[in-house]
Amino acid sequence: MARLFESPSIEEMYLRLISLWQHPEEIVLDSAEAPTSLDGMKGHLKGNDFRHRMMLMDTLGYLPDDILVKVDRAAMGVSLESRIPLLDHRIFEFAWSLPLSYKLHDGASKRVLRQVLYRHVPPALIERPKMGFGVPVARWLRGDLRDWAESLLSEERLRNDGFFNAKLLRKAWNDFLSGKREWHNQFWSILMFQAWHEVKNN
Repeated sequence: MARLFESPSIEEMYLRLISLWQHPEEIVLDSAEAPTSLDGMKGHLKGNDFRHRMMLMDTLGYLPDDILVKVDRAAMGVSLESRIPLLDHRIFEFAWSLPLSYKLHDGASKRVLRQVLYRHVPPALIERPKMGFGVPVARWLRGDLRDWAESLLSEERLRNDGFFNAKLLRKAWNDFLSGKREWHNQFWSILMFQAWHEVKNN
């Protein structure tokens, strides 16, 4: 958390918040930070309220690269063509035109949308705690998938493949297994690469 508050800019803080690894160049050998869709945004962000800047970064990065991808894959996995009506360009443009006080108010988000819903939906359904769609990756990696993960993350294999810092990854993996750190999302990305590399080379 301290590293977040040491960020030289809001943009850098945002990147640190969404990055899986705080120092990816230490994990991936002979690497540098890859360009992202956020790199070209800095000119558009100057002078805007930091909350608007964070919303814009989510709109250009997190929304298309994460949330919408998951929805599309989940729907197509069961042969459904999904639609996102709130992303209709007219609604989207209207939402962006609203003052910030209409979007955030007294610590609550989606103020205008909530007011519309209150006209048609019982408050008990609107004010429920958010129910996410989290996947139990940590439980899988410590349980049924542990042997599979161990085979892909063995120190010998990591050294032979030459992509990752074997010493750092093994320490992080042991910290994860012991419950000291919750590195499951970080390791899932690495395991996907390792599994792809294994298939590609067999």
